[in-house]
Amino acid sequence: MTLPAVKSERSGRLSAEDWAQAALDLIAEQGVAAVAVEPLARRLGVTKGSFYWHFPSRDALLAAALERWEHVEQELVFGKLEAVPDPRARLRALFQMVSHEVQSHIVYSELLKALDHPTVQPVIGRVSQRRLEYLTASFRQAGLSRTDAQHRARLAYAAYVGFLQLNLQLQLQQPKLHHDEFEAYVEHMMATLIPQA
Repeated sequence: MTLPAVKSERSGRLSAEDWAQAALDLIAEQGVAAVAVEPLARRLGVTKGSFYWHFPSRDALLAAALERWEHVEQELVFGKLEAVPDPRARLRALFQMVSHEVQSHIVYSELLKALDHPTVQPVIGRVSQRRLEYLTASFRQAGLSRTDAQHRARLAYAAYVGFLQLNLQLQLQQPKLHHDEFEAYVEHMMATLIPQA
């Protein structure tokens, strides 16, 4: 899910959302540690004064960026899926959507690398909990018992995190899966994890 560009309400001036999005872009490219006021100001073509108009500190910017990432994921992913009434079709739509996303995965991977950061850890905790609860509820609606739904949710989430990490690591050593191979993997994963009617 590519985060939408935010247009500033005041023409010619950057909004807090513009700064937060720029911070997220930098996290995706270079990690949490790279988020700093001066490089972001240069990237945005403004002075540091613009930053301090919106944020008292770098940590406040980081918190705003993570809040934006968390909110957009909640709205764009889960919001879209609520319109799908059949739980199996909803799970298929979720797996398809997630498997073809790039930017959000990269941000998530970078955040996992920074779990010891006091601003990052609670966000990852909330996001992971919400994802597991959503998966559990969907598997329950698809007919699994409470315990089986919880186990299947953990398995699905572990497959997501594991494949994401593996894919990012393998990119450094060998080429990515070809399109057809990747699509076959996604289909196999859905057939394995989504209960049959």
